[in-house]
Amino acid sequence: MILACDVGGTKTNVALLLPGTTGLFVARLETYNSRQHASLNEIIADFLGSDPPSLDAAGFGVAGPVMHNRVITTNLPWTVEGAELSQLLKLPRVSLLNDVEVFAWAVPELGPDAHVSVQTGQTDAGNLAVIAAGTGLGMSALLRGDGPVRSLASEGGHADFAPIDDIEIALLRFLRQRFGRVSAERILSGTGLVNVYEFLRHENGGAEPTPIDTSSADAAAAIGSAALAGQNELAERSVMLFLGVYGAAAGNWALATVSTGGVWLGGGIARKLLEGPTGTSPSWRVRAREAFLRRFRDKGRLSPLLTVMPVYMIMTDEAPLLGAARFALADRGH
Repeated sequence: MILACDVGGTKTNVALLLPGTTGLFVARLETYNSRQHASLNEIIADFLGSDPPSLDAAGFGVAGPVMHNRVITTNLPWTVEGAELSQLLKLPRVSLLNDVEVFAWAVPELGPDAHVSVQTGQTDAGNLAVIAAGTGLGMSALLRGDGPVRSLASEGGHADFAPIDDIEIALLRFLRQRFGRVSAERILSGTGLVNVYEFLRHENGGAEPTPIDTSSADAAAAIGSAALAGQNELAERSVMLFLGVYGAAAGNWALATVSTGGVWLGGGIARKLLEGPTGTSPSWRVRAREAFLRRFRDKGRLSPLLTVMPVYMIMTDEAPLLGAARFALADRGH
């Protein structure tokens, strides 16, 4: 039995997984509000209860860089210590990974119902890239060559935003006035979509066809929903600008990792905007994917490589748990 944990800024998922005939499957899953707990150890202790099961391995995907078996979380006031978790779980070691790095390990575990194709292409046994836009922006890759498979940790979401046209240059200037330095995550995240909407509202002289309260906690969801429903032209423009920047960032990461094995998109906001909930108009998906892929492919002399590179959207929330468990087993030499 493997314990897997996906630690996010708003929620933490903890699960027990077992091997099945087609791969790992989740036997038990609990979701916790991260900010209602003082530490990850507290959540794990609650999940295991007074009669904890015997574990073979444990893997943790945590938002933040892993250094010396320790993570100072990016969006929570927590420090996650591998040694403390090992003691709590009575295991010789536990496996700590960046929260998007576990997505990369999940890809080989994903069945046909767990992803959709955004761009068909020529798949080979090369590297796999993952870029996930959600609460933040994360990047990782699975490096496949002649030796053992390895994963690549990255904090690429905090790299500089690189505008390419007049509207994006204006967006950069708008955000510089607010934040000073502008990372890609200032645009490609939930709060980033709100930033884009506020920028376009500013460019529009403050006028809104249907006002959205951007100070509310669910402002990003409101913007996305209004755009998907065709209720707010400003929201639609915001989403299309967001998707263009997302496509450019995904293309840059695909080039940096030479991911001829495919590019995998993760994160709740990216999934909602590109795929939409059940009942979303097919015409929306066509427009959304065109906005994303136009910029994904626009890489000058390397455009032909990006045009034949397969792109997929991860559709299951269990992916980080599958990846954390798969890495935990690999980390033990299984």
